[in-house]
Amino acid sequence: MSSKDAPPLPEPLRVPVADSHTHLDMQDATVEEGLARAAAVNVTTVIQVGCDVKGSRWAAETAAAHPSVYAAVALHPNEAPRIVHGDPDGWSRQGGREPGGKAALDEALAEIDRLAALDRVRGVGETGLDYFRTGPEGMAAQEESFRAHIEIAKRHGKALVIHDREAHADVLRVLADAGAPERTVFHCYSGDAEMARICADAGYFMSFAGNVTFKNAQPLRDALSVAPIELVLVETDAPFLTPAPYRGRPNAPYLIPVTLRAMAEVKGVDEDTLASAINENTARAFDY
Repeated sequence: MSSKDAPPLPEPLRVPVADSHTHLDMQDATVEEGLARAAAVNVTTVIQVGCDVKGSRWAAETAAAHPSVYAAVALHPNEAPRIVHGDPDGWSRQGGREPGGKAALDEALAEIDRLAALDRVRGVGETGLDYFRTGPEGMAAQEESFRAHIEIAKRHGKALVIHDREAHADVLRVLADAGAPERTVFHCYSGDAEMARICADAGYFMSFAGNVTFKNAQPLRDALSVAPIELVLVETDAPFLTPAPYRGRPNAPYLIPVTLRAMAEVKGVDEDTLASAINENTARAFDY
């Protein structure tokens, strides 16, 4: 998608806010352009999230170079089985890969552990479970990787950033069993209202993305309406999950105001109140 497909800049927010989850390395604009556009609408902080060793190194370097960027580092849940069992189709932007087995997974996790110690790295994620892309043969590697990331987050006192796709019960089970870190964020929250109550009781942050604006997303809006305002975050997950009315076009941090305004409507609060709460929550979640 070229930049001419890019949605226009929305009306700026009056209160600064953070994008709790973005992938600047997958977006058309340069980092500088992306951050400048975001700042123009008062999105003043972004959390750049790594999905593999290379992307996590890039996230850490980008955060070190830009005061408005913090990093999260991890092996995405779909990355772990690819490392262990190989990726003959080269689905993950890295070309075809041979199976590396447990040794390769341990080596990759050791690098995530090293990066997690860095000051500008404030999160370990996105990690978790994904039963949408990974079949039963990859589940053991996913769970092993998830548990290792939980330990890394706790060891370094960093937030844990969860990717949970069609795996709600098992994600909650592993968190309860392993002991969740002090600060745990459900990125692109995808559960229902009942799960939102469970997350709230556990003190987990719930980050809502552009899909909360989709017509068919009433269960997500129901979850947002019961989520305590002090546990709510907003994200783009850009370039994915572009909010309505721009669905199908490339997402970027500057579109946070579109999602935030839709969220304020669901919560029945004015946008300044929600933006202030979210800004505070994000700083608390990622300890900056």
